[in-house]
Amino acid sequence: MRRLLFAFAIVPFALVTTGPSAPKAVAEEKSKENKIYEMRVYYAAPGKLDALNARFRDHTMKLFEKHGLTNIGYFVPVGENKDNKLVYFVAAPSKEARDKSFKDFGADPEWKKAAAESEKDGKLVAKVESTFLTPTDYSPMLKLAQGKDDRVFELRTYTATQGNLVHLNARFKDHTLKLFEKYGMTNLIYWNVLKGQKGDDKMLIYLLTHKNQEEAKKSFEGFRNDPAWIAARKASEEKGGGSLTEKENGVVSEFLKPTDYSPLK
Repeated sequence: MRRLLFAFAIVPFALVTTGPSAPKAVAEEKSKENKIYEMRVYYAAPGKLDALNARFRDHTMKLFEKHGLTNIGYFVPVGENKDNKLVYFVAAPSKEARDKSFKDFGADPEWKKAAAESEKDGKLVAKVESTFLTPTDYSPMLKLAQGKDDRVFELRTYTATQGNLVHLNARFKDHTLKLFEKYGMTNLIYWNVLKGQKGDDKMLIYLLTHKNQEEAKKSFEGFRNDPAWIAARKASEEKGGGSLTEKENGVVSEFLKPTDYSPLK
């Protein structure tokens, strides 16, 4: 499975409005274009995941905000977490702003103290991965809110075949999102990799929510058997000259649950 670290930036979705509120909608759309997300995946050292979560809960999140980063969501895998993994997303106005924020965060005396105290019995993190992302033009607005009921998050990563990311995005924009909603899935946000980063020509990463994993399975069964999906898939693959995703690891799914301190739940 591909392991990716994800970076989030809040994406206000453009609203069709008239009258006095229209300038606000335009401003939100410009804001959307000027933000990035970062997805970060931490692999905790053996026996250290609880301590890592405590450090984020008690110190790191507040210091991120202090230095201009927006906390989006913090998650662990559903079921057995054999890799001691923590997946989280933060947002920044730009890649340059993000880099400055992390530099200032790392130099903050309060962070140095918290890190030293938490690691007096050994390092908490064995490995870190990071991916910078930008929202697609068809992505909904990501709202930092808690669902009315408990829900499960599904992180899906697509690797397009050569030259077919444009066709993959078009299929999601024109067909897939509507059909997901038809079958009870909630579209949260859709990204491509930030230009200039590895995978910017082939990666689509997005988040869905479901009531639970069983409902997710039912939803996808209905979606895959829908005549509208079958027709859309056939038409898009004719344009792309075959499958739009790579045969091996072209579609990777991981179910996540929010931590108790996650803003997005």
